Amino acid sequence: MNELQPHLLVVDDDERIRGLLQKFLMRNGYLVTVARDGAQARRLLGGLEFDMIVLDVMMPGEDGITLTRDLRARLAVPILLLTARGETANRIEGFEAGADDYLIKPFEPKELLLRINAILRRVPVAKPAEPAPKVLHMGAVRYDMDRGELWRGVDVVRLTATEAALMRIFAAQPGVAIARERLVGDLGRGAEDSAQERAVDVQITRLRRKIEDDPRQPRYLQTVRGEGYMLQPD
Repeated sequence: MNELQPHLLVVDDDERIRGLLQKFLMRNGYLVTVARDGAQARRLLGGLEFDMIVLDVMMPGEDGITLTRDLRARLAVPILLLTARGETANRIEGFEAGADDYLIKPFEPKELLLRINAILRRVPVAKPAEPAPKVLHMGAVRYDMDRGELWRGVDVVRLTATEAALMRIFAAQPGVAIARERLVGDLGRGAEDSAQERAVDVQITRLRRKIEDDPRQPRYLQTVRGEGYMLQPD
């Protein structure tokens, strides 16, 4: 956690709430980035590190519970859920998905601040136990996750903006198949139609040429039938 300004990601589809929470939390010493939905949150998480996520449950598209469950499978970052639903079953569902806390709307901003502070005080004890790999190795190629650079030996392999974005997405979930539809959304390509998915296929083919020894028989950037594409480093 940053010693001076912990970095929070606030995810809520309500623009007014996003703005209010961002201003309030920044006034109380936090660095705050906001996202309008799960897709935008994923893009931000692919390139930035956060000390905590404050996440609305009821959002269009991917809901907060589903996003929490997926993030928890690969990230240790604390997650606090916000919801207008206060039933016990919904709270249990949130905790089972991996949330650290649960706050029911409407709430007092001061209570949110107290809960964030309480959760972050617990984080330093657990965080060092989960060092994330910073470099992924794929045969003669290596990917520096911090710099977003692909190297072959002593040479940097030039990546287009889209190829660089794909590498960030795959590197955030090595060994996990990512659907083409999600790649379309995470790349910000708009409508998830067959033309956009074919465009992603083309980008994958180009990226394989820069990673694989034999792009026709990919070992590292694999196609998972019926599921999508997966980066499988050494």
